[in-house]
Amino acid sequence: MRAIGIILAAGNNRMIKELSNKRAIAALPIAGSYRAIDFALSNMTNSGIKNVAVITQYNARSLHEHLNSSKWWDFGRKQGGLFVFTPTITAENSSWFRGTADSLYQNIQYLKRSHEPYVVIASGDGVYKLDYSKVLEYHIEKKADFTVVVKDIKDKNEAKRFGVVSIAPDGRVTDIEEKPIDTDITTVSTGVYVIRRRLLIELLEKAAEEDRYDFVKDILVRYKNVKRVYAYEMDSYWSNMSTLNSYYKTNMDFLKKDVRDYFFKEYPDVFTKVEDLPPAKYNQTAQVKNSLVSSGCIINGQVSDSVLFKKVYIGNNCTIKNSIILNDVYIADDSYIENCIIESRSTIKSGSKFIGEGEPKIVIESNERYQM
Repeated sequence: MRAIGIILAAGNNRMIKELSNKRAIAALPIAGSYRAIDFALSNMTNSGIKNVAVITQYNARSLHEHLNSSKWWDFGRKQGGLFVFTPTITAENSSWFRGTADSLYQNIQYLKRSHEPYVVIASGDGVYKLDYSKVLEYHIEKKADFTVVVKDIKDKNEAKRFGVVSIAPDGRVTDIEEKPIDTDITTVSTGVYVIRRRLLIELLEKAAEEDRYDFVKDILVRYKNVKRVYAYEMDSYWSNMSTLNSYYKTNMDFLKKDVRDYFFKEYPDVFTKVEDLPPAKYNQTAQVKNSLVSSGCIINGQVSDSVLFKKVYIGNNCTIKNSIILNDVYIADDSYIENCIIESRSTIKSGSKFIGEGEPKIVIESNERYQM
């Protein structure tokens, strides 16, 4: 592959609410056994990109634990590898990453020491499959300076959460507007870009000289009429966890057979860190319908239309509906949970009742099992 990969996983998003209090957005649990960043990492290795950097900053502990071995995504090799970059105090700099362009600039030596002519930049919070090598072929064919991967999401109200992109018939981008107040355009940027490595270095150095820190606003949008910017249209599943509702919906999408088959059964695979856990155990009173149940779970009650992550215990006479139960949750007998997201390592006391109205309710209960 003629490109290196960079995954931007440093940001925070308050619209995820309490779920971002102890983890990076890229570390959000997805589909029972995965983290959000697994999809970008899997796309990199499946596209033949073996030299990949992940840039982290906010609440990165759990993300770093997840990335502590590169073997799960096949980056453990003599040539290339998986690199994790965090803000570092140097003689020239002592600040946190002030934006996406600044995070790239503070790690510009990685770009300068690489030999591949192109760079694939991806965000760490997208759920999708994409062959980046095809995007690179399109980029070279169009003789583009930038290539932006876009997706038509049909809903203009949803489009306002992203950068909207206007495209000419030949694929050239005519306008980009980041998170507009109102728009009729439904084609949005997915946060995946291809650019020549030397051009990226040049633009990052110029942005730093002018105290500009954001990759989209201060580089992509600023140069849209000066550089050749093209759009590569994605026609498969794509979701971005930028709000609590979108996170909930993304997990619930995996209850649909076509989505499950696309990610779990169709080539190429999505990889993740694997834990040594026993298979889920369904006791005699368990009733499970249209749900994802991960390894290490023990179920005694009723579960329907829900996603259960690893090591979840469901007690006797419990009812779980339309809910997401994150890792290592204990739900005691006679509890009722509907339209909720239960934070990891919570202990739900016997007879508890939680019902989300409108958007899903986040439930965080102290874990008595681990208190001294």
